[in-house]
Amino acid sequence: MSDFWANLGALVPSIGVLALFGIVVRSMIQADRKERAQRLAQEQQLRRESQQ
Repeated sequence: MSDFWANLGALVPSIGVLALFGIVVRSMIQADRKERAQRLAQEQQLRRESQQ
């Protein structure tokens, strides 16, 4: 049974790094999505203003 805990203890740091990497990549994707939506809204606003 101690082999199980030793093996699990060896995997925990890798799992933690993987989780951290996933969080960072997810936040980057969400930030990009928000930035693109904001830029699209600004372009639409400029088009409306130029048509008036």
